Formats: sequence, structure tokens, C-alpha cells
Amino acid sequence: MENQVNVMPRIGDLAPAFQAETTQGTINFPSDYKGKWIIFFSHPADFTPVCTSEFMTFASMQKDFDALNTQLVGLSVDGLYSHIAWLRTIKDKIEYKGMKNVEVTFPLIEDITMNVANLYGMLQPGESSTKAVRAVFFIDPKGVIRTIIYYPLALGRNFDELKRVIIALQTADNFSVALPADWRPGDDVIVPTAGSCGVAKERMENASGELTCYDWFFCTKKLSKGDVESKLGK
Repeated sequence: MENQVNVMPRIGDLAPAFQAETTQGTINFPSDYKGKWIIFFSHPADFTPVCTSEFMTFASMQKDFDALNTQLVGLSVDGLYSHIAWLRTIKDKIEYKGMKNVEVTFPLIEDITMNVANLYGMLQPGESSTKAVRAVFFIDPKGVIRTIIYYPLALGRNFDELKRVIIALQTADNFSVALPADWRPGDDVIVPTAGSCGVAKERMENASGELTCYDWFFCTKKLSKGDVESKLGK
């Protein structure tokens, strides 16, 4: 139907399962990556400049994501042979920002039927009905979607932020904390809000030492960069 609305998965949902052909063979998603974090992302088309810059950046950061126990999985609505030809061109011909001979080893999904793109709400008709926008789904080791970021066709992603999100999600889980605006490893973290009047009063009257309280509902504590890094990849 021309006006069909595809409902995208939401944060907290289990990642919708599918089987697909990729540049690394057949995959069953997300079950093949159980126990890993996943960054599942779409791009509009092969042989386009913004996408080329993104894939070179992702591939150049592969070791960083490996160290974070994170699997990269890409998708576009192009065919498998187009994917292969494009990735070979990137490796053999493209030099960009000091990156060259870049080999993309993570799977790139063939989705010429647009079935997977529709399943994940990657097609945004107001932007394009034939190309997937730059969607990013962060999926945890249990297969639960934890963060979703969408970019338009014309805007390349911020890869420092993608890495920061994975680190932040793992830190929030590992230490049972929340993270303030612009948080980086080594910055103070937010402790759970007081759940009773008594705890709130105690925090405000005795806010010293481990906690810094700006008000009863907003208290932080220190968490060293070393402590954060010691648990990354979990």
C-alpha cells in the first residue's frame, strides 16, 4: 500500500529476528551474536560518498569495537554483488583522511526486497521510499534494543558518539548508574534517585564523602576511568 506505515521497533523491545545473505555468508540475526553487543546500522546505497566515508571509518575502528565485545552489522537495499564490488573498490582505490587499503570484514546485508529495512523501520517515506536512512540500533547481549539513532541521507554519522554510546550503555549496566550529559569515562556518574523521603533527607543532610548532591533527586559519585575500562566488553 502506498501509504503503509512501518512501525519501527522501540527501545526495550527484543530485536526482530531474521535470516539474511551478507558479504560474510548467511546470518541469523540476532541469535548468531548472542552474548555480544551489536551495532546494526543501515546506509542508503553502495557507491555513494557519505556511505563510503562511513564504512571506511567503521572498518578503521573495528578493533575498538572488538575490544568492546561489539559486532558491527550493516545493511542497504542493494544486492550482494553490488556490496562486494563496492567493498573491493573501497579497499583497492579509496584513500580518505589517511585511511587506505581499508578492508570491511563485518557483514553487510543484502536487502533488495526491503524486508529487513521495513522490519526495522529503516525506510522513512518523507526522506526516501527506496533507500534506507542512516538508522543505528544498539542491541545488548540478550538481544534487547537499548538505543536507536536516526540520521538523514545527507548527514554522516558521528562515530565518536557511536562508540561513546556503547561504552556508556555497558557502564550503566556494570555499575547500576545513570550518566549525565556529555559523559565520558572518568566523569562523575549519577546514582539512583532517592526512593523515599527518609533517604532523600539523609542525602541532603549528610551529602559528603562519596556523594555530591545538588538536590535530593540529583546526586553524583566519582567513577574512575580505570574502573570503567576494567569492565568494558562485558
